[in-house]
Amino acid sequence: MRLWRMIRATGRIAEPTPPRTASAPSAPRAPLGGSVQIRHVDAGSCNGCEVEIGAAFGPVYDAERYGARLVASPRHADALLVTGVVTRNMAEPLRRTYAAVPAPKRVVAVGDCARNCGVFAGAYGVAGAVGDIVPVDAEVPGCPPRPEAIVEAVRELTGR
Repeated sequence: MRLWRMIRATGRIAEPTPPRTASAPSAPRAPLGGSVQIRHVDAGSCNGCEVEIGAAFGPVYDAERYGARLVASPRHADALLVTGVVTRNMAEPLRRTYAAVPAPKRVVAVGDCARNCGVFAGAYGVAGAVGDIVPVDAEVPGCPPRPEAIVEAVRELTGR
């Protein structure tokens, strides 16, 4: 019971809000503002970026405090968070997912593979980078990107 009392007394602890940096991923269009619903799409990644997205939306970095929430349906989403190179089998599903998101919509390419195919450039099963299939509004560099960079991209979407 002593440990339980300590946990209750401590409460919720999250990383402090990082200051905005000049090297932050930038969205060329105005932020969506308010609460932003995000649909994650794995277009063919190695799952390194998914681990970091899980960390970004987990209790330590807590991206939800900036008004972003992961949703299960593209019809409920305002933005797509796309990871990995787009494989031949995922090119059409990505186009359909993009078409299912209501306007105004944003697309964030997370990781080097989503940005420029990374180490998979030229592979036989690769259709291209995310920007070759759907329009991309922001990019998060890294292999895999740090959770702080993903949170910064979410902050750009929400305007917070």
